[in-house]
Amino acid sequence: MKLIKGGVTSPKGFKANGFWAGVKKSGKPDLGLVYSETICTSAAVFTRSSVKAAPIIVCQENISDGKTQALIANSGNANCFTGEYGLMYARKMTELVADQCGIKASNVLVMSTGIIGRPFPYEKFKEAVPKLVSGLSQAKGASFAKAIMTTDLKDKQVAVRIEIDGKIITIGGCAKGSGMIEPNMATMLACVTTDAVISSAMLKQALLEAVEVSFNSITVDGCMSTNDMLSVMANGMAGNKNITAKNSSYKAFVEALTAVCVKLARDIVFDGEGAERFFEIRLTGAESNQQAKEVAMKIANSNLVKTADYTDNPNWGRVAAAIGACGTKATETTIKISFSVKRNNIFINADIGLGTGSATVYTCDLTRAYVDINGKYN
Repeated sequence: MKLIKGGVTSPKGFKANGFWAGVKKSGKPDLGLVYSETICTSAAVFTRSSVKAAPIIVCQENISDGKTQALIANSGNANCFTGEYGLMYARKMTELVADQCGIKASNVLVMSTGIIGRPFPYEKFKEAVPKLVSGLSQAKGASFAKAIMTTDLKDKQVAVRIEIDGKIITIGGCAKGSGMIEPNMATMLACVTTDAVISSAMLKQALLEAVEVSFNSITVDGCMSTNDMLSVMANGMAGNKNITAKNSSYKAFVEALTAVCVKLARDIVFDGEGAERFFEIRLTGAESNQQAKEVAMKIANSNLVKTADYTDNPNWGRVAAAIGACGTKATETTIKISFSVKRNNIFINADIGLGTGSATVYTCDLTRAYVDINGKYN
């Protein structure tokens, strides 16, 4: 596997675009599109929140057959708590793209991120879509990545290449997310593309495996969003033998997809709102991997642990308290806290002595800047 420069347009047959459509007062990009030259086998995971934004509902409908060809995304407005009009406009966004690209609206996904509860500025996006489509280019993957940003300080992109059956396969992706991060499914918004030939069933399984150890293993503030979504589109242009079973080809694909997801997930934590330190929490000695994950996330979401790390006072007693709050029967617990050379990475290793289960999760410190950013966000 080789890490290469790029993002969603790195795989064959994908184009993208992104620019300011007039929604964000800052003038920063707020509308983006990813398009495949051919119909893609697709899969997605969505927020588990019972309150789902309109785009989530539309995407769940459109991806039910496992086929997509384009994804339009906007930032600056979440299109959530917008009632029947929000749902109507989410569907109209897919229709706009379909009309301009000559494809089916049911093959278009739509993502939104931004402020909840404000009327969706459909007319501005409607006016911008023709230009968005006409400007599609293989060179504009970064433009799309920037168009989905909200409080992010930087765009998040990654691409890798692998060889399967003598064919070069590329997987690329981008994500946005900085706060309101504990997806328990994927991330705030993420789009992954690949030119691999893979069946719908195997793509769905591969996505679930990759998500569990990446986006489902991060937290910034323990808050789940209404708009969380990750999609993966596979257009098959690499020409490899169709991956239809859990064989060596599938294993190689999952490894590469996981690498992409882990990189994007870690970048989200590094870019946590107001964050100054990134830390990795490894929990071992649990009765099961699931228990290990639950305990590790409890530590990661402890405000006492996160604020102690912010003030350069890694109080191991707070880690122990978080472990105990999970109701574990641990009687012999070992806790080790270490720093990177520059002290901007913190590593917490805890063994609770109950079994062989283990898990690793990622989070960041909780700073005064986080409170300031979110207090002023509207």
